[in-house]
Amino acid sequence: MTEFVAIEHPRFRRAQRAIFTVRVTPDCMNHECKLLEEHGRTKLDACCQYGVDVDLGERDGILAHREQIRGILDPAVRDLPWFKSEETADPDFPSGRYVRTQTHAGGCLFLSHDGRGCAVHRASIEGGWDFHGIKPHVCRLFPLSYDQESIVLSDDYADYSCSRDAAAPSVYRVGRADLGAIFGEALVVALDAAEAAVLERPAGLTVVA
Repeated sequence: MTEFVAIEHPRFRRAQRAIFTVRVTPDCMNHECKLLEEHGRTKLDACCQYGVDVDLGERDGILAHREQIRGILDPAVRDLPWFKSEETADPDFPSGRYVRTQTHAGGCLFLSHDGRGCAVHRASIEGGWDFHGIKPHVCRLFPLSYDQESIVLSDDYADYSCSRDAAAPSVYRVGRADLGAIFGEALVVALDAAEAAVLERPAGLTVVA
């Protein structure tokens, strides 16, 4: 059974206890990703292999920087559709709707360039523009995720070798800044209090079913 700790926040009312106790490699760009369910097969940028759900506002921001991003992508994918055409309604997303990125050669289309990592993020660095609100927030949060009332671990967190670094910080500590940037500092305050309860006072923890 998944255990949750209650938090005081206008939107979220609980957080999965494990986000404060399990660990993740903080610098994924220098980590050699391995698929644990495939006997440790190496697959760089493994968490991006299926593509990602992108809020419509983020999609529009990506398309606004299309030429810079296009210049980074491999010629084989530059002129392909970057997103699937279907829009899906989801109240958890800021706009209430999302689309999914296309995949290519076993990964998100935005991995199709001459190096590691996301072409959207790389374009923002090379072009000097802010990726906040443009790079998909689902990517920025991984291996954290969320629903209407909970902050949780992503379902596939345990599939990748980045989850096996015993010396790494907690998933919460790695994702703390992005949680604040995406959802506001009030959430960080609430989660810091929950973290203290989990790590310092486990016997008095309020667990929510």
